Amino acid sequence: MRRRVLTVYATLLVAACLGLALPLCGSIAARGTSDMLLDRINDTARFAGLAEPSVLTGSATGLTGELAAYDRLYGITALVVDRDGAVVASSREGADLSDLEPGRRGEHGGELPEAVRTALAGNRMGADRVVYPWQRGPLVVAEPIGSSGEVVGAAVTASPTGSLRRSTLVQWCVAWAAVAVLMAAGFAAAGPLTRWVLRPIDDLDEATRAVSGGSLDTRVRAEEGPEELRRLGESFNRMADTITSMLESQRTFVSYAGHQVRNPLAALRLRVDSLSRHLTPEGAREHRMALDEVDRLSRICDSLLTLARTEDTEPSLVWEDVLEVVDDRLASWEPIAERAGAVLVREGDEGVRVRSAEGTLDQALDALIDNALKFGGSGVRVTVRVERGEAGPDGPGHVDVHVVDDGPGLPEARLEQASRPFWRDGHDGVGGSGLGLSIVVTLLELQGAHLSLRPASPHGIDARIRLPA
Repeated sequence: MRRRVLTVYATLLVAACLGLALPLCGSIAARGTSDMLLDRINDTARFAGLAEPSVLTGSATGLTGELAAYDRLYGITALVVDRDGAVVASSREGADLSDLEPGRRGEHGGELPEAVRTALAGNRMGADRVVYPWQRGPLVVAEPIGSSGEVVGAAVTASPTGSLRRSTLVQWCVAWAAVAVLMAAGFAAAGPLTRWVLRPIDDLDEATRAVSGGSLDTRVRAEEGPEELRRLGESFNRMADTITSMLESQRTFVSYAGHQVRNPLAALRLRVDSLSRHLTPEGAREHRMALDEVDRLSRICDSLLTLARTEDTEPSLVWEDVLEVVDDRLASWEPIAERAGAVLVREGDEGVRVRSAEGTLDQALDALIDNALKFGGSGVRVTVRVERGEAGPDGPGHVDVHVVDDGPGLPEARLEQASRPFWRDGHDGVGGSGLGLSIVVTLLELQGAHLSLRPASPHGIDARIRLPA
């Protein structure tokens, strides 16, 4: 937008300067020509009054001396001609009408200059002629000589225009220099002026970037700038307030829900665990399954609390051995896998350590292993594989943790939607809240990691957690 404003500003500035300079130059040339033309018309009219007796009598002795003196004083050629264009008297010996405008000889079907023909027709010259610096010819002025209303000849003067053209050119240079200074000042002011005009938009852009980056308390100043931008700023502030309020309500609800459910679950586990001494051997298996479900609910509550805390503050990072975390989670899920007839396998490199938010990798593995056991079917094989990615020219190294099952899997198009909140696969009727993977994705993204789901070979799902090394 800044480029567009500068383009419009520069175009208007150049158009305004040219619109000022061109008429000014024309006015300068017209004013100089008018002054010179009026002066020559007065002189020529005086010669026309003196020349009437000489034209009528054919004796030009006194008139020739007058014209010669005028030519010596001002350097202007003067002639008196009769009605046929024949020279009666001249300021220079041998001067002829054809010598006044050599370049116009024969124009308009005759040898007489336009001004002379106009005067011999009984008309006086107007003051509408303009001499420009590129015109080289003299300024020819002719006045009719009349006797009793009859034109008997014409008095003619041919003034050199060199000094007039030089004077006009000098004034033009001054005018164009002033215009150039004006344009330079305008272009110099373009940057600050554009920044001043677009400052409310820049403030709004910065506030939008800050809000999108997580700084929800950022607001724009809505009391400055044009009325339209002030209204836009007020609308943005109201929108940011609404978003902040909604997010705060969601975080509060998640925190309250996780905290309030956690205590009853702890009491429930103690009570269920205390029942073990009253159970028969046949009931021990169901008792163990009940304890596993209580533990799973406790882990879900921990995930909710972690999610609520990490969205408000930067997560605290700790060093973790990836294989130790994997072994711990597989040991926790082994009883459930046995009951489901599933097989849990661990593969990968030893001694791989990453710096991550405490508990995030545990919860991510819990969610992925849970999904693999739940949706993989009876006898599913779940492999947790750790791979170390070396640093390259494109960036630092990484650690990949794959949770691969050989279950029925999902089409690639549906895998792209599986991490969205509340998404459920409705094709096979298998239930779920649709929140497990979305919570994992949020927890991983808060520490620079991410989760991707791809089809496994020959079938199943390959869930990959990529952590920065």
